[in-house]
Amino acid sequence: MEKPEFIVTPGFGETFRNNLHFSTAVRIGNRLETSGQGGWNDDLEIPVAIEDEIAAAFDNIALVLAQAGASWCQVVHVNTYHVGGFPPIVNETIVRLYRHHMPDHAPIWTQLGVEALGLPAMRFEMRVTAITD
Repeated sequence: MEKPEFIVTPGFGETFRNNLHFSTAVRIGNRLETSGQGGWNDDLEIPVAIEDEIAAAFDNIALVLAQAGASWCQVVHVNTYHVGGFPPIVNETIVRLYRHHMPDHAPIWTQLGVEALGLPAMRFEMRVTAITD
């Protein structure tokens, strides 16, 4: 088995590593797994509009992938976690961002409704699996 390489994204990733003792991603061979990423900024603030929160989560995934030398074009699996159900604006926003970030492929996707997430203001979180070369 190949040795895991743990990755910590500067900014919010360092905050989580220092305060909650987890990494933002792990690479084992050509497989990259991210931890759940919310729509926070480096001060862990969450946007008021759900569409902005979702967009920020996509941007945070992009930062984590880049820190690991990967990108959205290598993502094969997405899990999304939703507080408050699945109103149309949520799915419409996610699908629009999928098409923007992954125009040449459609990953597998699992949506999960949950009661709460890691920060009180969070309504959306996502994690991805990428296969790199």
